[in-house]
Amino acid sequence: MTEGVALAHDYATQRGGAERVALLMAQAFPGSPMYTTLHHSAATFPGFGELDLRTSALDRVALLRSHHRLALPLLAPAIERQHVEADVLLASSTGWAHGYRGARRTVVFCHSPARWLYQGERYLGSHAESGGIADRARSAVARAALGALAPGLRRWDRKAAAGADVYLANSTVTRRAILTTYGIQAEVLPPPPALLPAGTERVPVVDDRPVEPGYLLCVARLLPYKNVDVVVAAAALTGHRLVVVGTGPDRARLETLAARCRPGQVLFAGRVDDAELRWLYRNAALLVAASYEDYGLTPLEAGAFGVPVVALHDGGYLDTVSAGVSGHFFHAVTADAVADAVDSATRATWDTSAIRAHLAQFGAERFTARLREIALGQLSHLRDDDSTAGALGAPV
Repeated sequence: MTEGVALAHDYATQRGGAERVALLMAQAFPGSPMYTTLHHSAATFPGFGELDLRTSALDRVALLRSHHRLALPLLAPAIERQHVEADVLLASSTGWAHGYRGARRTVVFCHSPARWLYQGERYLGSHAESGGIADRARSAVARAALGALAPGLRRWDRKAAAGADVYLANSTVTRRAILTTYGIQAEVLPPPPALLPAGTERVPVVDDRPVEPGYLLCVARLLPYKNVDVVVAAAALTGHRLVVVGTGPDRARLETLAARCRPGQVLFAGRVDDAELRWLYRNAALLVAASYEDYGLTPLEAGAFGVPVVALHDGGYLDTVSAGVSGHFFHAVTADAVADAVDSATRATWDTSAIRAHLAQFGAERFTARLREIALGQLSHLRDDDSTAGALGAPV
C-alpha cells in the first residue's frame, strides 16, 4: 500500500463520475484502503471489488446497499463511527466522505457541496408534482424528510468541511460553491475522462435489437435535475433517434414521456458496461448534456471519441466544453432550446483532431500527479513535525 495514506468515498453503489474519480484515486495510491458506507457490487464499477474496501455497519443491510438514498438519515452517524487508521486521508466527497475522522491530516476532493442540502428543489425536481400518485407520494416524503433533517445535517456538514486541511474542487463552479457554503478557498483540479477509447467495444442490445449508429446520446442518472425529460422532448421535436444510458428513480416517468414519440425513437439502455459505453460514444452523432452538473465529465468522454456535444451553458460544462471547438451551448432548459442546438450542431462541420486536442488539459497523469503531490506533501509535513518533536524530546 501507499504507506500512511488512506482513501474515502461516500458510497460505492452506482456508476457515475464521482465513482470513476474514486477509482482514479485508488490507482494513484495503490494498495491504500478505501473507507465507504455502502458497497453494491452489481450496481457500481467492478474496480471497487478489487480494493481493500472498508464499509460501515450499514452495509450489512441489503436494502440500503441497493437503495442508498434510504440511508440518508443514517450516513452521518455511520461515518462518525468508522475510525480511519492513516496519517493522511484523501476523501472523494459529494457530501459525506469529508466527515471521516481519525487521520492526522485530511485532503478533500469535493465534487459538490451536498446538492440535497443546498439545492434541494433542484435536486428533487418539480416534475413529480405533475406525475402519478406514486410520484407525488415519493416527492412529498422526500421533501418532508429533507425539511426535518436538513438543519442538523447542515451543521454536521459544515463542521466536517471545517475539519479538513486541504480542499480541492473539480471545477470553477464547485470552487465558488465551496467558498459560498463553507468559506473555504479551494484549488481547482479537474479530473480526466476515465473512459477512453482504448479497450474492448460491444454493440448494446436494447429491446432485443442491436443499437444502430447515428443517434443522439444522453448519459445521465435518471434523476429530475438531470433534465433527461427535456432531451426526450427535444428528440421528439427534431426527429432524431435518442439513446439514454443510465438508471434511476425517474425512469418510469421518462418512459411515459418517450411513449409519445414514434416507436423505437427513444431507447433506454439502462446500465451498460464500459465495452458497451465505448461503442455508444464512438457511434453517436452527438452527445446531449442538459443536466445541472458541477463537473461536465461526459463531454470529455465523448470528445475522446471525437464526438461533439450540445450542452447546457451552466456549471461544470463551462469548464469542459469549448464553444465551436468541442460543442455548442444552449442557454435554457427547454425542449425548443435543446432542439435548436441539436439542429445547429448537426449542420456544423467538426474537426475531430481539434476536439481531441481540447482534451489535453484534462489528462489523467496530470490529475494523479497533483493528487500525489498534495497528499504526500501532507505526509512529509507530518513526518518533519514528528522528527522535530522527537529531537526536542516531546512525545510523538
